[in-house]
Amino acid sequence: QVQLAESGGGSVHTGGSLKLSCVVSGLPFAAYCLGWFRQVPGIERELGAIAGIDSDSTTYADSVKGRVTIYRDGRTNKKHLQMDNLQTEDTAMYYCAADFQTRWEYCSLRTDDMDYWGKGTLVTVSS
Repeated sequence: QVQLAESGGGSVHTGGSLKLSCVVSGLPFAAYCLGWFRQVPGIERELGAIAGIDSDSTTYADSVKGRVTIYRDGRTNKKHLQMDNLQTEDTAMYYCAADFQTRWEYCSLRTDDMDYWGKGTLVTVSS
């Protein structure tokens, strides 16, 4: 059974930092790409991931580029999202999701294409 579990959310002031983590179980390390998505309360989840990673590659949405870093713990199923200089507009529920995909070029990192989802972790940024 595939499971994803996020952790690391919390409340910070603008300019602060948080590190989110996602542990994936039930999938081999190199058999998926993983994305971080976010959903502002009361608004539909963003269609694309803000960051994505597989065994060799990473990518970022323009909205967060330069402020977030996605990385993994070696060749493990633990992925992290370091978020710096957080702003109030970053307040959202953050989800990690996996696409059972072995080729990076086929990994769209779009909501509808992801196969497995975690339950989310809440990030609140206040001024």
